[in-house]
Amino acid sequence: MGNASETQLFVSSITAEYDVFMGIMYTIFCALSLLGNGVLLLVAYRKRSSLKPAEFFIVNLSISDLGMTITLFPLAIPSAFYHRWLFGDWTCLYYAFCGVLFGLCSLTNLTALSSVCCLKVCFPHYGNKFSSSHARLLVAGVWLYALVFAVGPLAHWGRYGPEPYGTACCIDWYAPSENLLAMSYIVCLFIFCYVLPCTVIFSSYTFILLTVRGSRQAVQQHVSPQTKTTNAHTLIVKLSVAVCIGFLGAWSPYAVVAMWAAFVETSLVPPVAFALAAIFAKSSTIYNPVVYLLFKPNFRKSLCCETAQFRRKICSSSCQGTPRPGLKDPNRPTSQRGHKDVTNSTRLSNGLPESHGPCLHCAEAGPQLTTPQLTARVLTGSTHSEVTVSQLSDKMQGDFL
Repeated sequence: MGNASETQLFVSSITAEYDVFMGIMYTIFCALSLLGNGVLLLVAYRKRSSLKPAEFFIVNLSISDLGMTITLFPLAIPSAFYHRWLFGDWTCLYYAFCGVLFGLCSLTNLTALSSVCCLKVCFPHYGNKFSSSHARLLVAGVWLYALVFAVGPLAHWGRYGPEPYGTACCIDWYAPSENLLAMSYIVCLFIFCYVLPCTVIFSSYTFILLTVRGSRQAVQQHVSPQTKTTNAHTLIVKLSVAVCIGFLGAWSPYAVVAMWAAFVETSLVPPVAFALAAIFAKSSTIYNPVVYLLFKPNFRKSLCCETAQFRRKICSSSCQGTPRPGLKDPNRPTSQRGHKDVTNSTRLSNGLPESHGPCLHCAEAGPQLTTPQLTARVLTGSTHSEVTVSQLSDKMQGDFL
């Protein structure tokens, strides 16, 4: 951690206004990340038996983002508002270790995901052999890869320390000017945790886009362009572009500023540049859930089903104890029930009148509406006829439903 006093190390070097801004942004990121990643993990857990091998990386990405949220934001938010790091040396080491571990895990996970997508789209003969066991092994490799670089500074290969802006901790980017071993660590970190992942990601998605383009041209020559194949390829293109933008937008600013501090004159790097770059980097925790919940149809469909089931449960519980118009009261005299039945002009084919209760989901939950085709009995004068609901006029359908 160095020999400087705690006061010199942990006092913010940016203005109080910037610190308040960072505290507000971190609070927003924390809430959105907990919500987004929590929903994504819930959906994945509910459909765990049908997860595809490539979706293991989506789940792992959400776990690493959620880990970063839980370990970093509760420490960074109060420190930003108090204009200084509040938690001492050992907690600084813990904060830096977790930030590097979960951050590198997310980046390496995106790299592995792009490689698997490329394998499946561009080389389907081999991609179809990629199984769930292969995905689990690759996920374990992702964590091991990130762990090597996260443990390095703890083993004196590199060094952890306060961020230049003073209210958080990470790798000591100024150490290369004093220590050749620290310089070798940062060089390896830059090559193997930024340049190499960037190269793999862009190469993979370049191959994907070229393959999709060739497949789309072949499809347009033989069948309608509105086929499922074309739609699937369009989805892959959207996902590819979104992942690349997320990778560059979140981590490139921090990588540029860090390399600037490590290998250029350190006094030229303003602390506020590190502060703004850190905000961009931590925004990745909310970006990935949004990408996959929007662009993965099976995740989005599962989320819609979960939401609908939750609404039905809430609606059913709120409607309990409220008598439904369609249910006959067994305590009411038979003559009164018969008189009421005659006065209804439109009723279901099973003898139950239409329900205009306050909650449609409660009516849907009842066993009497489980028939596949709804019919209505229309009374005209002294005669009646039975028709399907779809044959009624729009006004009668509206009243009926």
